[in-house]
Amino acid sequence: MESKIAKAIKLRGEPVAIWRAGAAPEGALTLTPGKWGCTVALLSAASRGRTAAASLETTVCRGGRAGLGLGKYETGEIEYFLSTGGRGPRPGERYKQSPELALEFIRGLPEAPSSCTVFAPLSRAEEGRPEAVVFLVNADQLSALVTLANFDRAGQDGVRVLFGAGCTQCVLYPLAEQARGGDACFIGLTDPSARKCVSADLLAFAAPYGRFLAMEANADESFLHTETWEIISKRI
Repeated sequence: MESKIAKAIKLRGEPVAIWRAGAAPEGALTLTPGKWGCTVALLSAASRGRTAAASLETTVCRGGRAGLGLGKYETGEIEYFLSTGGRGPRPGERYKQSPELALEFIRGLPEAPSSCTVFAPLSRAEEGRPEAVVFLVNADQLSALVTLANFDRAGQDGVRVLFGAGCTQCVLYPLAEQARGGDACFIGLTDPSARKCVSADLLAFAAPYGRFLAMEANADESFLHTETWEIISKRI
């Protein structure tokens, strides 16, 4: 499908549809088996028109496995890596103050089990397959998506910023939200480790698919067709 929202906010690439599958689609781009690679690269590739996929066999990064629903973190070392270091070969990332806080984060992650996670340009997504949609956006585009996500809500908490790896923010959180029938959206790519793999001006906005469809339906009657947005859109 073509996205009204993407057109209105002048998205540079395509929205990325994400879903879980038993195996990778034929011809899908993957990371190299046995070699470390950031799964955010697959998200970026899909925004540029390529269908990509990740499985346990092609995902070496332990954070990537957890963030795509391919497996859970194995504790004992990872909580030190996320915090103070002192256990294992790598220094701590200092993203959490203590191993105890890191462990609490790990244990609180939602679940969206998958054998293979597929990333596809929304225009090429198989009907009935998408479970989440991710936009790679600049600050102006993010402001539009956050506003639209709260357009038809009585409450103002339709968008969340949660700590996590870039793939956790962009994939696991919205997949789990869709699976439970929720409609919260998530700002992603605030993870410094993932930011090394994207342009300096990019963040992500991830929506469970049901919420994305509602936002699409609301686009025509929203601020996206006002003078205010017209002024902003001229500088995008």
